[in-house]
Amino acid sequence: MKKIVATLLAMTMLLGLTACGGSQGSGSTGSAGTGSGASSGSSSGTLTVNIWDSNQQAGLQQIADEWSKTSGVTAKIEVVDWDNYWTLLEAGASGGTMPDVFWTHSNTVQLYMDNDVLLKLNDYIDKDDAIDLDNYYEGIVKLYTRADGNVYALPKDHDTIALLYNKAIFDKYGVEYPTADWTWEDMYEAAKAITESSNGEVYGMAMNVSNNQDSWYNIVYDYGACIINDTHDGTTIGSAEGKAAMEMARKLLSVGAPQSVVAETGTESLFKSEKCAMIMQGSWMINSYYTAEHHDDYYWSLIPYADVNGNGQCDSGERYSAYNGLGWAASAATKNPDAAYSLISYFCSKEGQLEQAKLGVTMGGMKGISEEFANAFPGMDVSAFVDIEDYDLFFRPYTRKTTIWEDALQQTGGFLDAWQDPSDPALMEKACDNAQTIIENAIAAE
Repeated sequence: MKKIVATLLAMTMLLGLTACGGSQGSGSTGSAGTGSGASSGSSSGTLTVNIWDSNQQAGLQQIADEWSKTSGVTAKIEVVDWDNYWTLLEAGASGGTMPDVFWTHSNTVQLYMDNDVLLKLNDYIDKDDAIDLDNYYEGIVKLYTRADGNVYALPKDHDTIALLYNKAIFDKYGVEYPTADWTWEDMYEAAKAITESSNGEVYGMAMNVSNNQDSWYNIVYDYGACIINDTHDGTTIGSAEGKAAMEMARKLLSVGAPQSVVAETGTESLFKSEKCAMIMQGSWMINSYYTAEHHDDYYWSLIPYADVNGNGQCDSGERYSAYNGLGWAASAATKNPDAAYSLISYFCSKEGQLEQAKLGVTMGGMKGISEEFANAFPGMDVSAFVDIEDYDLFFRPYTRKTTIWEDALQQTGGFLDAWQDPSDPALMEKACDNAQTIIENAIAAE
């Protein structure tokens, strides 16, 4: 067990900023209701539930309270910030002090499943009329199912990416608003116009390349390449398609906020302080902008597409959105596994998923629930997050040790130099070749 936990803790140190997680992701700064995150097994009448997003706490607690009315078991949802969440959770794997129920993520779940620290759910699912895995997004189900067929988490949600823009800034500089017909080149030209018209006082766009799911990953797939292939044993980032995509990303970075500014301030703060006109964001971030001071100026649009064949229209495979999905899991050491599964089942049942969507907590992990989510923010049109599903989705790339290659891509020898100096196309082309080798070597070592 010590060796297992040492591996998990080492992986924690490499966790990057990801969807539903990092400084721009769900609730990394959330402090409301922060708990210990590593309670000992709860008594039969109480379950400790850990999450990392304070924006979701109230809605999920409301759903949990409904479950408690019929189960007779209290579920206390505690928020632990993203970094401490993983430190406490993984340390808890050593001493048997994990929370009863908690969120899992694609970055680390493979190791948890391999080392049997999660409650196996197969027998429960087989007897549960409320759960049919065919009703959930395939990529999420596959993520939380081990190669031997054992299931260790149920899909909590799924997310998509959209383009957020400040209409007042576009008006000020006489630039036309984003539309569903925008290509990445259109986005580049609009960002360039705003940056130049403002003499650099306002950036036309900002992209946090560390938050790969809501930034450059989408461009890569639009151009016909992939970060990780469907069999999770290779990449095409160094292909001609991959290089074309990263050249587009380089152009966007060249007219946007420098990565040094993004690292210091964050794209969310830049946007809310009216220092940039456009950012790409995940659906987990809607509430942050819906409740912001200048929210009346904020509008969402479909993310742009790559007109690869040059015919002036978006064809199949030219507009992708990354999607990811958290999973509800339970500790294998929980003192009340039946209650833990019952709560998970309620969260993931059609009833629970609909309530989650209606409350604006997140989009559902169950297919066909998203329309309710789109109606959860009166006065703000968030339909772009649902409309993208009429195009193409790809599941957020992962392997058994995702954070090894993900972290390396962000360092010198990966994409770091090209991101910091986006003026040199040759630097980006070389970075793609390096990235191909980094990913291939990391997979081979798994």
